[in-house]
Order: sequence, then C-alpha cells, then structure tokens
Amino acid sequence: MKKLLALMVFAALPAQAATVGAPAPDFALQSVAAGTVKLSQYRGKYVVLEWVNPECPYVRKHYGSANMQRLQKDYTARNVVWLSINSTRAGHPEHKPAAEMAAWTKQMNATPSATLLDPKGEAGKAYGARTTPHLYIVDPKGVLVYAGGIDDKRSTDPEDVKGAKNFVRAALEELLAGKPVTSANTAPYGCSVKY
Repeated sequence: MKKLLALMVFAALPAQAATVGAPAPDFALQSVAAGTVKLSQYRGKYVVLEWVNPECPYVRKHYGSANMQRLQKDYTARNVVWLSINSTRAGHPEHKPAAEMAAWTKQMNATPSATLLDPKGEAGKAYGARTTPHLYIVDPKGVLVYAGGIDDKRSTDPEDVKGAKNFVRAALEELLAGKPVTSANTAPYGCSVKY
C-alpha cells in the first residue's frame, strides 16, 4: 500500500520538474501574513525554498530539535531569503489555513522570510517537491543550484540531527563563499507532499 501511495505522489508530478542548473520556476503564492509573494521579487539574492507540513514527523524532527530554525536564523541574518511552503491540498486533513500556519510558525519560533500556502500544489509540482521537508536553493540570477534533502540522516529521531551532514548548510556556505555546490542533488526524505 505504501508503494502504491508513493507511486501516486510521483504520478502527480510533472514530467519536467525543475532541475539544478536551469532557471527556477517563478511562482506567486499567498503569504500567511497576507499578500502575495513572488519568487522573482527576490532576484539578486539567494533564496531557500523549504517544503513543510507541520503534521509530518520528519518536519517535527527538524523543528522539534530547532535544526530548521537555526538554519533560518543563520542564513536570513546573512541576507538569504527563506521561504517555507506548504503544498498540502485544501480539503486534506493535514491542510492548514493561513491563521493555523502562522500560529504554528510562531509557536516553533521559526524565522523564515515568509510562510507561503500552495493549496493547489502548483509551485510544489513545478519544482517536483516530493517530501516534507524538501529543500531547494535558487541563486541571485534565478537559477536552481541545489535540490534535495536537508541532511543524510533519514530518520524521525531528533537526536540524529547532531551527527548528520547538513547538505543545505554546506551548500549555502559554499555559495556564500563564491564556490559551486559540491553536492547539488541529494535524496530528499520525509513524508509525501499531500497534493
């Protein structure tokens, strides 16, 4: 049954999802703080796209350990834009309306530049986002330079964060130092995005 559900998720994704080295698909999504946010408005900056679902135990691992919040704080302080995106479809039991997503973000002491809602899954499908979390980095020219998992410890155990190789931190450090990303494509892990 799990394999069937996984196949259903991949079948819902476009044949040509965003690829590293190609222009990142633009999007316009509703922010939980009201107003629309477009990826293109951040041209000239590095942008992290983080697919999130508060109900997912893998997301809880990274928020419960404050791992995701540390990344957000560390890199937004260095002029990186961080966009947390929830692509859970409207009507799904795990869907969170704007007020609930805003409250959860505040409760977690998270500091993304914006928390965005993608209830039709258009942005998620354009990127080929498969899991929560699933992370992407867009460079100042609008090119996708990283796609994949947050780290190499595919578990729900918050203790695993300590010994994990954090791919997102490594990629951002290389980019901010003017270097290419060593591991630009990694395997994401987590719960399926609820399209």
